[in-house]
Amino acid sequence: MQNIKKHLILSLSLLPILAIAQESSYKIYYTAAQKEISLTELITAAEHTDVIFFGEEHNDSVAHSLQLEVFKGLHHIHGPGLALSMEMFQTDVQPVLTEYLAGWITEKNLQTDARPWKNYKDYRPLVEYAKENKLYVLAANAPSRYTNRVARAGIASLAELPKQSKKLLAPLPIDTLTGTYYEKFIGLLGGHEGMGNMKIYQSQSVWDATMAWQIAQLAKKHAVKQVLHLNGRFHSDEKLGTYAQLQRYAKKLKLLNITSFSDTDFDHPQWEKWLHLGDFIIITDPSAKRSF
Repeated sequence: MQNIKKHLILSLSLLPILAIAQESSYKIYYTAAQKEISLTELITAAEHTDVIFFGEEHNDSVAHSLQLEVFKGLHHIHGPGLALSMEMFQTDVQPVLTEYLAGWITEKNLQTDARPWKNYKDYRPLVEYAKENKLYVLAANAPSRYTNRVARAGIASLAELPKQSKKLLAPLPIDTLTGTYYEKFIGLLGGHEGMGNMKIYQSQSVWDATMAWQIAQLAKKHAVKQVLHLNGRFHSDEKLGTYAQLQRYAKKLKLLNITSFSDTDFDHPQWEKWLHLGDFIIITDPSAKRSF
């Protein structure tokens, strides 16, 4: 009875926060309960999870608005114990990001020195919300100069890097977790296996492992109650990629994943097609304007 009352109070208290998101075009399916749910119900169901993966299509404006509302809703629950982790920033710019969040440097400095993605406008509201509410934001991604090196010279080449450079990556050696994820990745490249594609896959693995390692280290901090991690959905769909790497680094953490994408079946979704993708499936209206 107390849990029901608590969830009812939470739902009512979140209504003002979620009002903007309710105007957007999306549908959410909770695979464990096998039913469509509201955004408020998603947030409530995710309350006791250590790490939430929110997998996106990078130009989906509806998904970006939902990410912000999920962030706000989780903040309403956890307060300063909530942290945001982002694929959109690389580990070597963490000091710049931290300085901006603390108010020590200007947004112009952030835009210049932190190398944000070209569509940073899509993520800016989340960063600004974190800044306003003094929430930690993790720059989780591997620096592209190292993933590019792996794509050219293979994963073993990382051993030649200086000690300081290696600190920006997951600990070596990195397990590439070949298997289902590899087969899925090769399929994405057109199904042509070979040494060239293996190096590209190894590069992807460095990307995944570094994000997972950074999240694992953040989640260990006593003050952190929950981490919301944003990435392209390929990194966490089917609980592969970064999700699987995090399970290796931090076996005791409770994880869940959200996958979000637009689909032509929006009016009459066939949820059974997507059940394997995640704990929560969000489909967005394909007619909604893309952010780029």
